[in-house]
Amino acid sequence: MDIYQHFRKEEHPFITRVLSWKEQVERSYQSILTDFLDPREQQIITSLIDTSGDDLTMQLFGGGKYSERKRAIIAPYYQEVRQEDFGVTILQATYHDKFISLSHSDVMGTFLSLGLERRKLGDIVVQDGLIQILLADDIRTYVVMNLTTIKKATVRLETKPLSALVEKELNWILEDKLVSSMRLDTIIKEVYSISRQSAADSIMKKLVKVNYRLVQDRSFSVQADDLISFKGKGRSKIDRINGKTKKEKWKITIAKLK
Repeated sequence: MDIYQHFRKEEHPFITRVLSWKEQVERSYQSILTDFLDPREQQIITSLIDTSGDDLTMQLFGGGKYSERKRAIIAPYYQEVRQEDFGVTILQATYHDKFISLSHSDVMGTFLSLGLERRKLGDIVVQDGLIQILLADDIRTYVVMNLTTIKKATVRLETKPLSALVEKELNWILEDKLVSSMRLDTIIKEVYSISRQSAADSIMKKLVKVNYRLVQDRSFSVQADDLISFKGKGRSKIDRINGKTKKEKWKITIAKLK
């Protein structure tokens, strides 16, 4: 059976990498530590690496219980995997939130401006004058030395233990919907209660991502478990597809992040 047929074409390069990692561990009996993976990549790697057998183990960790972006370790079944093996570090700084407003995108933009890749960066916490950045330990020193200003705020990053991570469980609200099709513009229209034209315009204006990837095709087919990010309107996901009505409408359950 062709594994690739079960995934979208744009996901094929990542699938090839996962299969290569799996083969490398099986051949060398040496573990592999990945960079940070988004939730969709975590779904893919979990589906491709069978840990129910006797050959491999695969574990995910991003720094905390509710971390969204996580690193994976693929290892021989007999290898003990410890938390410190994931190489996840927290850098923390404070700023005067009464005088300056910082956002998640401000921090990430400054990080990327250092010439670093997104895959080296985990979750970011920005709240109440506190910044926490989860990142790969091998770039920690470089980031501490070079990330000293975010917008107009001067920051001094310090390494903190993982136990210091400020965590908040995401609150998803479920709602049943009837949609005429699984096209992206149709889903956007129903989920965010806007017109079909506004949904189409938002997609063309690069305001919508599916599974963390920009999509500009209005007819893009949305599937179960897809995560939709709509700039300025929040995130939602297709929790379940529950079949069709007699009038050929799709019955779906969506989840919106509160």
